[in-house]
Amino acid sequence: MMDHNESIYNIIPPKPVEMEKPPMHRSKHSGTVPPSASTFHQHHTTNPRSSNLAGDSDDKVVKDRSHHTMGKLPGSYAKNPENFTKTGTRAEKVKTFAEVKREAPEMLKPTQLKPKVRPAVPKKGEEPVMNLVTTKNFVVSNAVETILAAPKKVTEGAKDYLHKEDYGKTPKYLQRIKKDIDAEYDYIRALQQQQDDEMGSLVRPLQEEERQHLINGLKSKWEQVNTDYQATTHVTKLDTVGKVKRKEKWEAELSQIEKDIEKLNRQNIAVDGTQ
Repeated sequence: MMDHNESIYNIIPPKPVEMEKPPMHRSKHSGTVPPSASTFHQHHTTNPRSSNLAGDSDDKVVKDRSHHTMGKLPGSYAKNPENFTKTGTRAEKVKTFAEVKREAPEMLKPTQLKPKVRPAVPKKGEEPVMNLVTTKNFVVSNAVETILAAPKKVTEGAKDYLHKEDYGKTPKYLQRIKKDIDAEYDYIRALQQQQDDEMGSLVRPLQEEERQHLINGLKSKWEQVNTDYQATTHVTKLDTVGKVKRKEKWEAELSQIEKDIEKLNRQNIAVDGTQ
């Protein structure tokens, strides 16, 4: 569909209209002077007082204090681009020959040559002896020399340990330690014997009358428990926890009584009086 308002001139964008900026507002008052009756300059007190009451101050009433709280003012630590490290400023200055000669002339004296330690280099005509071959057996030769060698002479000042006064005898300190150990063992044996004697007086053999009395009492107890146990043997359905607990209790008591009777039937039974 054709638009009647369509025109080729509408393709070209119109020229932008530049808006003229209004002039920046600049106050007639100085920005570095506090206003009249200002209290913002009192940084050191919580009860500030007014300043510049007349409003006629041309400069700050209170000067800025550098390094007051956290160092210099912002921007004070910036490096000066003109003050840079130049080549050779940190290198040590090497003294000239004239300066060394003037300050320490003894350092320039020639030093003495060290004596030769190694042999001189052989000359061209000095040829070494070569191609020497021997048939000597050094192992056998060393063994024969060692066997046939005369014993070394003992000097007069050497100490002969075979003729010492206490040679072959036990040292005195070992004898003293042995006596201490034996005395300690005797003391331990005496304590053990004393303890055994005290325990032996408390342990006595069980008399036959007492044994029969205990057996009869256990049998009576077994008959009583067995009677209670037999009274419930017809109950085949253990539908409660109480029935199960009672049956287990009677069976455990009967078993324990039978074990006690079996122990009393043994010979040489001793009774401990400490328990």
